[in-house]
Formats: sequence, structure tokens, C-alpha cells
Amino acid sequence: MGKPTGFKEVERQERTYAPVGDRVNHFEEFVIPLSDEQLSLQGARCMDCGIPFCHQGCPVNNIIPDWNDLVYRGQWQDAIEVLHSTNNFPEVTGRICPAPCQESCTLNITDEPVTIKTIECAIADKAWEEGWIKPQVARHRTGKRVAVVGSGPAGLAAAQQLARVGHSVVVYEKQDRIGGLLRYGIPDFKLNKRLLDRRVAQMRAEGVEFHANTAIGEDLSARQLIDDFDAVLLAAGSEKPRDLPIPGRDLKGVEFAMDFLRANSKAVQGVAGAADHLIPAQGKHVVVIGGGDTGSDCIGTSNRHGAASVTQIEILDRPPEKEDKGLTWPDWPNKLRTSTSQEEGCERLWNVLTKEFLGDDEGNLRALKCVLVRWDKDANGRWQMSEVEDSAFEIKADLVTLAMGFVHPVHEGMVQELGVELDARGNVKGSTEGNHAYHTSVEGVFAAGDVRRGQSLVVWAILEGRQAARAVDEYLMGSSNLPR
Repeated sequence: MGKPTGFKEVERQERTYAPVGDRVNHFEEFVIPLSDEQLSLQGARCMDCGIPFCHQGCPVNNIIPDWNDLVYRGQWQDAIEVLHSTNNFPEVTGRICPAPCQESCTLNITDEPVTIKTIECAIADKAWEEGWIKPQVARHRTGKRVAVVGSGPAGLAAAQQLARVGHSVVVYEKQDRIGGLLRYGIPDFKLNKRLLDRRVAQMRAEGVEFHANTAIGEDLSARQLIDDFDAVLLAAGSEKPRDLPIPGRDLKGVEFAMDFLRANSKAVQGVAGAADHLIPAQGKHVVVIGGGDTGSDCIGTSNRHGAASVTQIEILDRPPEKEDKGLTWPDWPNKLRTSTSQEEGCERLWNVLTKEFLGDDEGNLRALKCVLVRWDKDANGRWQMSEVEDSAFEIKADLVTLAMGFVHPVHEGMVQELGVELDARGNVKGSTEGNHAYHTSVEGVFAAGDVRRGQSLVVWAILEGRQAARAVDEYLMGSSNLPR
């Protein structure tokens, strides 16, 4: 793949970013792409490694060496065809995926992986610019109707696949605009929402019907969907946030991260009345509890608001600066990563446990009472946390965002009404293998994405949406030509 000696001759080159001083003044994307010539050279670096471990790393099964080679040869239109064969929304994954494929790249053994994510994004962007991406309208209609609940990446991928084989697909979304957490949960500076709008337009042309402002189990009965449709796919995500029920939790200024991000995104995107519900960080000392992507998004958003300071605390140990390749490659390693938002200004603290939120006389948050913790293995090899003696301290804070992840889907409403069986973690139960793949315990009801697997990556959601679409198609028609 690529040029056989390319990895020896061409230095690795990545996309760059606008200066911090410029980009924190707006919510637009700030990535500076490579030129076609530079991208061709980067595609040439994809070596003939024999076993493409990048396939193992990519949850959505992207055929990475093939489109690297096509970009190297300047065959961009063929490249988007190969890319679309596994991924419905490469312009999204090319922006927000953490790129486990690059960690699995053979060249990552020497810390110089092929710039897979950059090339993927460039292929999709060029395809849109050149007008190569068009609606793929089914030639024949099956007469079958499918309801998809949730318009995040799993729901959208499934809906598009099902529409393209001739089913009538209706997507229900509880928010006022289509896109799920891609719409309001991911800040616009990471994912411009015009990208979602044009995909939705493509899907409308392919026959998909969208209903926003419709919460299943509240605005519309879940049982009615079973009565009105031949199959129902649950793709409602995992939106029950992990809380921190400690003293002072009810103080003004303690917010769930997603509430903070959603309110900001609605204001940025010009939703009517959204500015009145904005949770401002301007001039405030912000503390983000949680070290993942959602926490990072809170940091970038707070900096753009003009926060006085931003501190991110994590209960776990500080990861190593560099992984031991002999122990981790080609798997995803635990190592210190710094996001673009963290680069923009943030103090990062590890091994910190919050014990109490401290407030003033008016019920406003003023500080966090914290202690240091340590992690040790017990006799059975399990990690156990203990507090460090005499390590208590306070962190000044006017605003805290709880970004500690999500525990399971919201059970109230749709899930409880349907009575679907849940797994031990509270997710909708459904296997990914066998004759009943993605089928729930209720006949004709399927589940895919975070609602089934728990909080995860966009690429996993797209994969599950595509696979669930095939399972639904097989259920309705007896067989399916959709990819597995």
C-alpha cells in the first residue's frame, strides 16, 4: 500500500491549528488542513506491513490501507467510495474520533504512525467540495416501515442504511434539532454543525423522515411505535450522567457537564431563547471534575467564555508520559494525552477526590474541599483507593462541571414503557452475534449504540448502527445485502 519505501523517505506531517490567542475568541473550527500534495505524500507513508493492524484498531472497520494508497495516487473519488463502504460519516470521525487506528499502525512502534485521521477527513471534505456525495435513493420500496429512536451517530447510520435498501424510515429526536449529542454535546469548534445539516439533507433526499421535539415515552407512546411500524430501533444513547452526591451538591454553580455544553451549543447555533439559559463561565473560576473528552470540551468552552481560571481534576493516577510499546502495541495504550482545549489553558490535577462543595451565605458555590488519594493493589490484584492522610485542601470555584461519564440510558419513559430487559449495568440488553443480533427482549424492537453498549465512541456507534440496520433488514426481509 502506498509507496513501498515511502515511510523511509517522507517525514510524518499532521494538520496544524490556529494560534490559541485567535481560536479562543470564537466557536468555529480551527484546524488548518494539509494541501493535496502533502496529503499524497502522507498516504505514501502507508507501508506494506503485511498485517494491517490499523484494521484491528478501527472499530468501524475502515479499509485504511486502500484509501491511503488511493490518495497517494491522486484517486480521490475512488477513495471516498472505499471510505463510504464502511463509514457513513467520515467527515465526523475525521474530526472527533480519537483515532485508535493510529495507535495500532505498525509505524507507531516508532511513534510515527500514518496520519490516518487527517487523510480520512480530507477525503470526505474533498468529496463534498467536488460534489461527489449525492443521495443514494433506493430503486425499489419494500413497503416496510422502521422507526429509529434517536438521531445520534448510531441512529443516523442505521436510518441511512435502511433507507438505501428501500425501507420507509422515520427518525424521532427529543431535541429541537437532529444530530443527538453530535448536535449539542460536541462543541462547534470541534464539529461544525453545517456538516450535520448537509448529511441530514442527503438523508431526507434518500427518503428518511425526521421528527424533532418528539420524546418517545412522553410526547409519543413507545407502544404506539410497535403498533405503527414493522420494526423499531432504539438508538437513544446513554444519557444518565454519573452524579457526585456529596455535601453541597445543591449549591448554585454545580452543573452536569452536558447541561453546560448543551446550553452553550444551543446559544452558539442560534436556537431561539437559548441565550437566556446559557450557563456562563466568564470571569469565573471553573473546576471540571473528570478527565475525559467531555471534561476537555468543558475546558475549551470555558476558555472561550473568558473564565478567570480553569482547573481539571481527575481521581486516577497521572498516566505515564509514554507507553511501553512492547506491552501495549497494537492496543490502545494508557498514556498522557493533551487535548487542544487543555493546551488553551488549564491546570490539571490527578489523584484528587472531591469531598464537599463549599458555598457562601447566599447558596452560591465558592470552593471545593478535596483530598489526595492513592491507588494500590489488594491481595487479589484489584486496585483499591485510599485517602492520603492530612492531604485536605480547597480549590476556589464559582462553577463546577461534573464530567464523570454516563452510567446508562435514561430508564424513565421509553425504556420502562417498553419493558425491555436490561443488562447488569442498566443498558438495554441485546447481543451483537447470532440470529437475534441487536434484538432486545421485545419482539421487533432492536437496540444499537450507547443505549446497548454503554457510553462509548462515535465510531462504535456508527458500526453498531450499520450492523443493527442489517439485523433489522434480515428480520423484515429474511435476508440482507447490507454489510455486516
